[in-house]
Amino acid sequence: MANLTKKRKAVEGKVDATKLYALADSVALVKEVNTTKFDASVDLHIRLGVDPRKADQAIRGTVTLPHGTGKTKKVLVLCNPDKEQEARNAGADHVGLDDYITQIKGGWTDIDVIIATPDVMAKVGQVGRILGPRNLMPNPKTGTVTLDVAAAVEDVKKGKISFRVDKYGIIHTTIGRVSFSKEKLADNAKELLSTLERMKPSTAKGTYMKSISVASTMSPGIKVDPKTIH
Repeated sequence: MANLTKKRKAVEGKVDATKLYALADSVALVKEVNTTKFDASVDLHIRLGVDPRKADQAIRGTVTLPHGTGKTKKVLVLCNPDKEQEARNAGADHVGLDDYITQIKGGWTDIDVIIATPDVMAKVGQVGRILGPRNLMPNPKTGTVTLDVAAAVEDVKKGKISFRVDKYGIIHTTIGRVSFSKEKLADNAKELLSTLERMKPSTAKGTYMKSISVASTMSPGIKVDPKTIH
């Protein structure tokens, strides 16, 4: 533990907690202060000036990161037999309906994204209480309830991610891995942040992006200057 403590102190000494870093500098620094031996994820945490209790300010959506997330997502497609082959051809990892509903009821959630066709949503609703808290429930707003299952699967495999604001007005999401170049991390961050800017509710008052920070697994958070995100 002593070694970890020394390592942590050395890392934290490189990050000025009072400073707002330019986006490009922040992602470069997060690579530098990473102490994990595995390829850690790099996450953005954005505090928005919204009231999530109001329906029009409960920000939720999707974005396709230009360089992906560095992780191959496991996709389950819930559909009737007429759509199964289309889903498999597009690269879905699991395809079916009743058997998977039963498995989910039994506690199986070893997938990253669930895509469903509109005609099976009544059955999917049976496991909504299991999927909802895990952010796995298919939703038309995130493109995961659709008849075009092939396009939906391909988008996810290419790097499409979903995000939503939590009850504190914060969005937490991955923008890549520590092994990514600083340029790729910056590109992914800019794509997410520009998407959020376009989604600003007309009813939101005051500062919209109150704070932005970037961190890798177990690293200190690095504050980003919102003026440098363009």
